[in-house]
Amino acid sequence: MDKINSEVAGNLNDKIISLETVKELWSKTYNTEGKPDWSHILPYYDNDIHFRDSVQELRGIEEFTAMAGRLTTRSKDLSMKIVNAIKEDNIVFMEWEMTIKFKKNPSSVLYGTSRLTLNENGKITEQRDYYDLWGDIFDNIPRFGKAYRRFMKKRFG
Repeated sequence: MDKINSEVAGNLNDKIISLETVKELWSKTYNTEGKPDWSHILPYYDNDIHFRDSVQELRGIEEFTAMAGRLTTRSKDLSMKIVNAIKEDNIVFMEWEMTIKFKKNPSSVLYGTSRLTLNENGKITEQRDYYDLWGDIFDNIPRFGKAYRRFMKKRFG
């Protein structure tokens, strides 16, 4: 096992056993004085994590850790509010509002959901994030946001 995997793998006590655990972990991750901190949550991910969102798909804890680092570097300020969450068997769904401020742009609120799949050891083996990246960011650009919404409504609505 390489260095990153052994540091991140944690121990068998690092497992998600309840919805409260999930809420606590995510609250700590995104509300650390502007910059997200994944160090406490990474041990809860399986080494073979499969992550997918609107922008990327990746596999493995090394790629996931690198992605988390890129997001931290790119954002000036990042916070998340868990609006709703539910856990049934090995599936967790969270509805969230993420406020992100990039280095040169105004703050944008992304509205989304995450589906987590847990293995028998309580580790996250799959995370699928759903959100409208472009619409939520474009909404905060003067004149452009309204034009984008008109286009989407005309074309797809």
